[in-house]
Amino acid sequence: MDTTYDVKFWKTSVYLGKTKTTYTVRWELEGKEWRKPFAKAALAESFRSGLVSAASKGEAFSLTTGLPVSYQSRAASVKWYDFAIQFVDQLWERTSANNRKNVAKALTPVTIALLRSQPTAFHGVDVRRALREYAFNTKRRDQAPPEIAVILRWVQRNSLDLAAWEDEGTVDTVLRAAGTKLDGTPVAASSALRTKRILNVLFEYAIKKKVLKTNPLPKGRGTTSARTSSAVDKRALLNREQAAALLAWVYARPRGGRRLHAFFATMYYTGARPEETVAIDVGDVHLPGPDAEDQWGELLLHTARPEVGGQWTDTGELREERGLKGRAREDMRTVPCQPALTRILRAHIEEEGLKPGDRLLQGEKGGELAASVIRRAWRRARKEVLTPHQFDSPLGRRVYDLRDTALTNWLNAGVPAATVAEWAGNSVPVLLATYARCIDGQLDDLKQRIEQAGELGDPASSGIV
Repeated sequence: MDTTYDVKFWKTSVYLGKTKTTYTVRWELEGKEWRKPFAKAALAESFRSGLVSAASKGEAFSLTTGLPVSYQSRAASVKWYDFAIQFVDQLWERTSANNRKNVAKALTPVTIALLRSQPTAFHGVDVRRALREYAFNTKRRDQAPPEIAVILRWVQRNSLDLAAWEDEGTVDTVLRAAGTKLDGTPVAASSALRTKRILNVLFEYAIKKKVLKTNPLPKGRGTTSARTSSAVDKRALLNREQAAALLAWVYARPRGGRRLHAFFATMYYTGARPEETVAIDVGDVHLPGPDAEDQWGELLLHTARPEVGGQWTDTGELREERGLKGRAREDMRTVPCQPALTRILRAHIEEEGLKPGDRLLQGEKGGELAASVIRRAWRRARKEVLTPHQFDSPLGRRVYDLRDTALTNWLNAGVPAATVAEWAGNSVPVLLATYARCIDGQLDDLKQRIEQAGELGDPASSGIV
């Protein structure tokens, strides 16, 4: 514990402002000055008397919080690093692989910011990797190679205790560090908000364990990154000609082109998420008979297989099998399969010799269709098909933009929002908040109505000189 008995007290300072007077208690610990402002003289004097009384009794003062040890919670006896690992371990069995990964990513920069001194014997990237991939991974922690174990032992020795969170200045410093990348640029706003949510869960756990008395991140406090927006960027949406050209290039790709074409076409026509598309079973594809290819079919979606990395899943596989997003584990939803997709999937199933029980969309050797393969093929298609300006723009930059394009097309075609929400696996409020900026299917009619309602006559023909 970092404590001292070297305490000096100064006279309370008084600041006469235009609207109020501030009384600031000042004291010094080993040459470092500490301050605590109060709005009333009586409060300042009471606080100062408490400090003086503690020093007179021979009580040690914390160099982390500046306060007498008796003022502190159990936080002063628990190192941040040890508690963060405890938090990770109690979450591991009851959370998804993707959540495990996000927790590790969030706690890594926070832990580095809560070191007594920054590492000089190790490279910053190596320290981050040691924390993210081993310290905060319950499954791999005991498998850390010797060079990683050395880093983690150093971090454990140099970690501040949880009392650091009881100092507002330290809280602000840590949050700024968590919102900044290694190159000094801000992290994405969504990442900053995710880190704040994870820390709030950690602090609630600390309060439950009686390590902290209060959550140091009250409502309104957090990282300084920009606000996030859930609205779809209209610039990312593909028109029919662009989508057709991209999928045609993928289809003609010599290696695995037809399999990938079926994957992208399924997303474009059904609006399924990538992790839902790769999980479709052939038995859940209900197509009309061979003589009715111009009729509609339907797909039954009930499983998602997001790719998070084998080190985070219980099975060691790259993908983790889960239920549909935002739904109960056994829930499902039905998505219409329009005739164009019926023809594509029928040809795909016949060409691959697939049967019920098989995965509809497989990799080259019959295994999982890897996310890296999907991303590389899509990026190459964009580079080959789009103009340089379009390629550098948000237009179809993410594979997920195929889903956004599909949902926008449905809304613009006049499909009721409640129906689109059911097909997409969203709630109506989320759907409208996400796609409101892209709904313009009735725009021409609305423009005509506006003209008729408010257009002024020609002043030259009004007869007024």
